[in-house]
Amino acid sequence: MALTGRKVLVVEDDESTRQAFGRLFNAAGLEFAAFDSAEALLSSTDRGGVACVISDLRLPAMSGLDLLAELRARGEQSPFILITAHDVPGLGAEALRLGAAAYLAKPFRGTRLLDLVRGLIEDDGRE
Repeated sequence: MALTGRKVLVVEDDESTRQAFGRLFNAAGLEFAAFDSAEALLSSTDRGGVACVISDLRLPAMSGLDLLAELRARGEQSPFILITAHDVPGLGAEALRLGAAAYLAKPFRGTRLLDLVRGLIEDDGRE
C-alpha cells in the first residue's frame, strides 16, 4: 500500500522532536500533523483519514495513555503508538493492554518508527 496521502498525527510537547518527525514522515510521503498536547489533538477538527496516531507518554496535562483511552472512548480506532523517554517495567505491556498498537522507548531510530508506521498502515489496509 502506498504511503502517499496518508496522515500521521503526532502528539509531542518537544518542538524539536515534532519537527524531526515531520521531516521523517514528509520524506516518506506521509501527510503529517503535529500537536503539542493531547487536548490540542482532541479539539482539532482535521482528523479524518488518519493512518496512525503517535503520542508521547508525558505531556503537559493529559498523558499519552489518557489520550489513548479518550480516543477509544470516542470510537476512534486508528493505530496508536505510545513513545516515552521514561520507560519503566510493565509500561509497554500496559499500553498494549489499553489498546496501543505499539510501544517505543526513546531513543529509537527514525527508521524503526517509520517501519512500524508502514506496517500498521499495511495491516489496516488488509482489514
